[in-house]
Order: sequence, then structure tokens, then C-alpha cells
Amino acid sequence: MAFEYLDHISDVCIRASGETMGEVFCEAARAMFNLMVDIGQVAPREAVKVRVSARTPNLLLVEWLGQLLSDKDLTGLIFCRFSATIEQKGEQITLVGSARGEAFDPSLHEAKTEVKGVTYAGLRVWEEDGQFIAQCVLDV
Repeated sequence: MAFEYLDHISDVCIRASGETMGEVFCEAARAMFNLMVDIGQVAPREAVKVRVSARTPNLLLVEWLGQLLSDKDLTGLIFCRFSATIEQKGEQITLVGSARGEAFDPSLHEAKTEVKGVTYAGLRVWEEDGQFIAQCVLDV
């Protein structure tokens, strides 16, 4: 896995890495959903399309993760597989992607930590040594 959990006083800080910005956003999503359930036990049966825009990569990360949380609540799906393509046109950065998963079933999926939201605390997306890295704090 290309994500990790960092120490934080009361919430959970995630840090993800990837070779492209799209890949790092997918890894951040995997980290967030793996907090809620073991994503290794989730089958990618159904897909939800996602399109979000923002003015900076940092804000785009919040929009992406926030939209995925909203989609989870609206559909009842828990996601395990993600795709994301990111393009910049003018001052807007747009992510077009998808999330795949299945309906939460307590007989198949053990609930772990409920993620209530994505915060701006520790929010940062950057490139270092040829890798993209994304970090943010999740409200749990």
C-alpha cells in the first residue's frame, strides 16, 4: 500500500504517495476507506463516477475525498478501488474519476473507524524526488 497513518492528537492524518497526481489521490482515497473497513474484503461490484474541481491541488484533494464520503452516504457503498485523471485548464483543476465497491454488509465487512469529514488541517499536496505526496487530517 502506498499510504500511511501519521500520529495526530485526536483525528487521523493520512499521507499517500504515487507516481502521478491521479495516483496519489487514489491512494489517499484508499487510505480513507481502509480506516472505515478492511478494503481487502470489499469487492469492486458497483461504480460511481466522480467529477470535482478546485483552484489548487490541496483544495482538489478535499473536494475529492469529501465527494467520496458523500457518495458513500448516499449510495450505501463502501469503496475499494479508485481511478482519477486530473487536468488543469486555466485556473481550474478538474478530477474526473470513479470509485468502485459494494454495499456495506456487516456479515462480510467489519466496521472500523467512522470518518466524519475531511479537514484542512495538515493539508498539503506536493512533489518530492519524482513522487507526488498528499497529506490531510480526517475527522473521525
